[in-house]
Amino acid sequence: MKGSYLGEFQEIVLLAVMALQGQGYGVNIQEELKKRINRDISRGALHSALVRLDEKGFVKSSMGGATAVRGGRPKRYYEVTPSGRKALEEAQQLRNQFYRSMPDIVVNLQ
Repeated sequence: MKGSYLGEFQEIVLLAVMALQGQGYGVNIQEELKKRINRDISRGALHSALVRLDEKGFVKSSMGGATAVRGGRPKRYYEVTPSGRKALEEAQQLRNQFYRSMPDIVVNLQ
């Protein structure tokens, strides 16, 4: 497994994959990101993030069945691993620590 650092973009990609509950593949991960953060994400940027997350052991992928709509090509589905969930929890804890240390920021943190 590669380094465990989770960058901001990787974090939101990981969150989108988790939100799709094992049904995430390239196009619908892009759509989920657009819906939640209102940003268009290029296929290349998403692919790079997914490859890095896979190298770190934060996601795993599996191939779905081939479909005629995709010219006989299967979809690659992504799922967050236990290590990925742990990385998200650690990132959230770190952010919460920062927010709590700032007296001028009032946030409702759990």
